[in-house]
Amino acid sequence: MKIAILSGSVYGTAEEVARHAERLLRAAGHEAWHKPRASLEDVLAFAPEAFLVVTSTTGMGELPDNLLPLYCSIRDRFPAWSGLPGGVIGLGDSSYGDTFCGGGEQVRELFAELGIREVQEMLRLDASETVTPEADAEPWLTEFAAALRG
Repeated sequence: MKIAILSGSVYGTAEEVARHAERLLRAAGHEAWHKPRASLEDVLAFAPEAFLVVTSTTGMGELPDNLLPLYCSIRDRFPAWSGLPGGVIGLGDSSYGDTFCGGGEQVRELFAELGIREVQEMLRLDASETVTPEADAEPWLTEFAAALRG
């Protein structure tokens, strides 16, 4: 399955998790594609059959600046992705309370608007509890790869 991995990162952690996800999904037999700062045209040219978004959260629960242009392009142009499977890995810090993983929640809302169906619940990686987000994402990614196989 062709999986587009989109990432938004402030300090690079979400991008590292996305790169790790790309390697794991390829090892599981999927055609995974990750291009940091991808445009909508890049994503459309890849012609994904599934999506994985890995994003950190900034400010008051917002998306990082490097993901925002793609997010807005997708929201504004509303591509025909209804019915495609997807998943979200949100990175945040639970000490921020209600805005914890807010960037991931925004992506989940966009998925719902587009008709992309989440194949499993969003993974929330808490910076207050982990120093190894790539490793902590592995069990979730293994389940995600299997869910995509159906």
